[in-house]
Amino acid sequence: MREIDVGVVADTVRRLCVEANHELRSDHVSALRRARDAEESPTGREVLDRLLANAEVSARERIAFCQDTGYAVCFLEIGQDVRFTGGSLAAALDRGVAEGYREGYLRASLVRSPVDRTNTGDNTPAMVHYDLVEGDGVRLTLLVKGAGCDNMSALRMLTPAAGVRGMTDFVVETVERAGPSASPPVTIGIGMGGTFDRAAVLAKRALTRNPTGSPSPDPAIAELEAEILDAVNATGIGPAGFGGTVTALSVHIETYPTHIAAFPVAINLDCHSHRVREVTL
Repeated sequence: MREIDVGVVADTVRRLCVEANHELRSDHVSALRRARDAEESPTGREVLDRLLANAEVSARERIAFCQDTGYAVCFLEIGQDVRFTGGSLAAALDRGVAEGYREGYLRASLVRSPVDRTNTGDNTPAMVHYDLVEGDGVRLTLLVKGAGCDNMSALRMLTPAAGVRGMTDFVVETVERAGPSASPPVTIGIGMGGTFDRAAVLAKRALTRNPTGSPSPDPAIAELEAEILDAVNATGIGPAGFGGTVTALSVHIETYPTHIAAFPVAINLDCHSHRVREVTL
């Protein structure tokens, strides 16, 4: 049995919150550069130039890339041979978020209740998803997720009769409905299968694929990702919604077994400010 003090977890989350908000991951910056080279619209190219310049400034000056510093979404894959010591793991995750957002001068964006809208003051609680796996390690993935693109996300309980065509149409419909509100060029996370709740988590987890734009290891799913990306980019929404040929940078699909009578599909859009960090403890 391996022991990990929750203080290590808190300090790791603190550091990742600052890093994710101040510096885009290098693979995402590369994706923006490729998009700039591929974009046919002069206005679209100008938007992408400004995003790239913004990324340089935020990394150099250690300031937030975007004013919406988002939810702190944590995915933990915890080895079954790990024992946490020194206190509550959930409390440590929240402590790390609070300290990171304070240290990084990041906006506190969470409210205690959707009804009374009182700000929690420190961007907690973290939105946490746990998976128990074999081994004695812990993989912690942080996704900083803004509300603009999250608000444009969608879930639909399709029937098997809808098939891949129905699913693709749903994705394109969702992106078109979002228009500029999701701050394109977007990264599209798609969860297919499972249950109503599982599909949504799959879609959000799909956004954390590293590197961004890498294809699914399943050849059939990888082909579907490419087809959906082409269909989305054919909408002409373009960077920031000003029109153009690059509306999405990538499509990531995660699947899970489902019921014979069900075809759950969740679509989680992420904006051009795609902020992800991952460590193994």
